[in-house]
Amino acid sequence: MLSSQYSISKIKDIISATGVIVSENTVSVLLTDSRRITNAGEALFFALSGRRNGHEFIAEAYAAGVRNFVVKHGPEIKMPGANFLIVDDVLLALQKLAVFHRDSFKLQVIGITGSNGKTIVKEWLYQLMAADHNIVRNPKSYNSQIGVPLSLWQISDKNDLGIFEAGISTIGEMERLEAMIKPDIGILTHVGSAHDEGFESREQKILEKLILFKNCKLLIHNYDELINYTKDIPVKERFTWSQNFKEADLYVFSETIIAKNFYLRGRYKGSEIECLIPFLDKASFENAITCWATMLAMGYTPIEADKRIEHLTPVSMRLELKTGVNNCSIIDDSYNSDIQSLEIALNFLSQQNQHQKKTLILSDIFQSGLEEDILYDKVADMIKAKKIDKFIGVGEALFNRQQYFDVPEKYFFTDTTTLLKRMISLSFRDEDILIKGSRSFEFERVSRALVQKGHETVMEINLNTLLNNLNFYKSKLKPGVKLMAMVKAFSYGSGTFEVANMLQYNKVDYLAVAYVDEGVALRQGGITLPIMILNPEVSAFDKLEEYKLEPVIYSFGLFDDFIKYLQAAGLAKFPIHLKIDTGMRRLGFEDFEIESLCDLLEINNYVKVCSVFSHLVASEASQHDGFTLTQIQLFEKAYKQIEETLGYKVVKHLSNTAGITRWPNAQYDMVRLGIGLYGVDSAISEDETGLQPIASLKTSVSQVKKVLAGETVGYSRNGSLLKDGKIATVRIGYADGYLRAFGNGVGKMLIKGALAPTVGNISMDTCMIDVSGIDVSEGDEVIVFNNELKIQELATEIGTIPYEILTNISQRVKRVYFYE
Repeated sequence: MLSSQYSISKIKDIISATGVIVSENTVSVLLTDSRRITNAGEALFFALSGRRNGHEFIAEAYAAGVRNFVVKHGPEIKMPGANFLIVDDVLLALQKLAVFHRDSFKLQVIGITGSNGKTIVKEWLYQLMAADHNIVRNPKSYNSQIGVPLSLWQISDKNDLGIFEAGISTIGEMERLEAMIKPDIGILTHVGSAHDEGFESREQKILEKLILFKNCKLLIHNYDELINYTKDIPVKERFTWSQNFKEADLYVFSETIIAKNFYLRGRYKGSEIECLIPFLDKASFENAITCWATMLAMGYTPIEADKRIEHLTPVSMRLELKTGVNNCSIIDDSYNSDIQSLEIALNFLSQQNQHQKKTLILSDIFQSGLEEDILYDKVADMIKAKKIDKFIGVGEALFNRQQYFDVPEKYFFTDTTTLLKRMISLSFRDEDILIKGSRSFEFERVSRALVQKGHETVMEINLNTLLNNLNFYKSKLKPGVKLMAMVKAFSYGSGTFEVANMLQYNKVDYLAVAYVDEGVALRQGGITLPIMILNPEVSAFDKLEEYKLEPVIYSFGLFDDFIKYLQAAGLAKFPIHLKIDTGMRRLGFEDFEIESLCDLLEINNYVKVCSVFSHLVASEASQHDGFTLTQIQLFEKAYKQIEETLGYKVVKHLSNTAGITRWPNAQYDMVRLGIGLYGVDSAISEDETGLQPIASLKTSVSQVKKVLAGETVGYSRNGSLLKDGKIATVRIGYADGYLRAFGNGVGKMLIKGALAPTVGNISMDTCMIDVSGIDVSEGDEVIVFNNELKIQELATEIGTIPYEILTNISQRVKRVYFYE
C-alpha cells in the first residue's frame, strides 16, 4: 500500500522496536505478503504469523529487493544491508504504525460495520460524496485486523474525509479496529448471520460491533436493528431510519417499482420526501436507504440526496477470470479504477501463468486525491514493477502522459470507442489480459469484445472460497505435514489452470492428476509445482521426462516397462511414487508383493522413490473404522520395509480429504486433498462453517409457455402438469452434464428464490421446469446448484455422489472465476 514516507529510524521509534539500523532509508510501502511486492526499495515487510508464518518468506522478500523487515526474531542467515526491527507482536506493530499515521491527520472519518453491506455502503458513499470531498477509503473489503491498518496507511494531507469499514469474526477484535479508525460518524449496516459462529449469541455480536462507535459523535442505523439495545448504544446523537416505526428520523412508508427502480417515499423533519433507487434487489434496497439516511444526517438536502442516489452505479466486488478470444485469459475488472484496486488487480494478473505475455488495458483514474503527474508516475512505476508486456491506456490523462510508461508495447486512445475501432489491429493472442476501467469508460464493451462467446449456461468458481477451503484443511494439519492437491478430471470439473495457479500461488507442495496429458497441460499453463501422475501410460513415458512429471508405479508390469524406457533413454534416478493396495482393491502393490518389490528396488539405480502411499477406502464412515485401522497397519508395515531397503526416508501419505479431519494420526508426511478443496466433505457435518462449495451452476430461461393440465411435455410425452400452469425452457441439458436422471420432477432448480421441479425428460441441450405461480420472464437467471441448493442435494436426488455431478459438467459450459 502506497502512502507517505517515513524514515526507518522513525518507524523503529513508533513501534518501539529493538534491532540495529544498518542502512538508513525511507519507507512508503507496507507489505504483509512476499508474493505481492511493489516498490521494494521503499517497502517494509511485516513477518506476520497466521496460516503462513511470515518469517519463512523473509528470504523471498529480500531476494525481491526488500531491505526493511519487522520481525519477532532475526533471520537465520545473513542478509547484508537489511534492517530488522524486532518486536514481540508483529501484527500489533503494524497496527501501532497505522494509529500513528492516522493520528497525524485531521480529517472527518466515517466508520462502518455490520454483517452485510459494509463494502457496498462504503463504495456508494464514495460515489455520492466524491464531488464534495477528497476521500480515502479501504480498497475493496480490506476491513480486517490486517486490512484496516493497510487502508489507513493511504491517508494523505489532501484527504478531508475517510470512509473505513471494520469487519470482525469473533469477540475482542473491534477494540483494536476502533483504536485505529477512530470514527467521528458511525454507520451500522444490516446485522445478519455472517460470522455468527464466532460469537456465543447474536446479542454478543451486536454488542461487539457497537464498540466501533464508542467515541462517535453520531451513529446512523436502522431503527429496527437496535430497538432492543438502546441502553447499549454508546452514542448520544443518532440518526435512524425505518420502514416500520414512525418515530425514526427517516420513516420510509412507501415503496413502488417504477421502470426497474425502487421509488421510495418517506417522512423527514415533518415533510414528505422521495428517492429513486436504481436497483431492485433487497440487499441494494436496504444499503441504498442507509446511504440516503447518511446523506440527510450529514446535511445534504433531500432534493440533492435524491438526485445523487438516482445515479448510483453497481459496485463490482470481484475480479472475473474468463476465457478470451485467440487463447487469451481475461481478467475483467471493468467497473472501477483507483490506484489501490489497481495494485490488487495487478497482483492477481501476476499470479496467472497461462501465458507469458501480460497485458493491461487501463482507463484514466478519477478522484485519486493526487495530482495527475504524481498519480500516473506511480501507476507507471507499478506497471513496470509487475513487468507488463503490453499496455493500453484509454483517456485524455493517459494519452497526454505516454512518455511516463516504459513498456515493450504501448498504445494510447482518448476514448473507448476509438480503442474498439482499433481492436483488431492490436492482435490479442496468447495473453493474460487485465481490463481495469472507471465506469464512465464503459469497459464492459471492451470485455465483451475480448471474451470468448459461448453458452449462456455458466459455472461460476469462487477462488476466494477455494482458498478458504484450502486454509481450512491446512489448519487441521500437524506442523510440517505437506499437502498434495488433487486437480485431476479438470479439477473435479472446476477448471485446470485457474485452480492450479491459485494452489501454486498459495504454496501447496504437490499437485496430482490422473493422466500424463493433464500434467502436460498444467506445465504448458505455467505450473512449476511437482506433479504426480496417478495413471501413467507406457505410450506417454517420454512426456514424463520432457515435462518433469512424476509417475505412480503400482504394478510389476508397469515397473518393468518404465525401467526399460529409462534404460533406453539413458536416464537414472528418475522420481517415482509407489502405490500400495491396503484394501481399495483397485491399483497398487499388495502386502504379499512388498518383499519382491523391495528386491527390485535394491538392485535398481534407475529410479528414486519420492513417496510411498496408499488410499483409504472409507475414512469418512465410522462403521468402517476397524477396516481403516487395518489399512493403516498394512501401510506402515509396507513403507517401513521399503525405507529399510532403500536406505533413505521417503514421503509417506495415506489420508484423503475425509482422512485429514477424521484420522489426524494418519497424516504422516503429507496428505492428499481432493474434493474437500471444492467444498464437499462427507466426513464434515452440514453445520460445519469452515467449508463452503466453490462452484455455482447457472443457466437462463429461453422461453415461457402456458401448459394445460394433462398436456404432455418433452420427449416420449413423459411430462405433464396436474393443473393448468406454466413451464420455462432453460438452457441446460444432458450434454451440459445435467443428467437425464433429473427428469420428470426428480430435479429442481431455483428461480426467483423458488424451487421449480423439472417437467418431462431432460433433452440434450435444454429441459423444462414448472414455474406455475412464479413471475418468470425470458432471460431470467436459473440456479442449478449453489450454496443454497447444494450439490449434495442433487447427488442424493439421483442416488449418486457429488464427484459425479461435478465431473459431468461439460466443457462447453463456460467457467467464470471470481476473485475478491
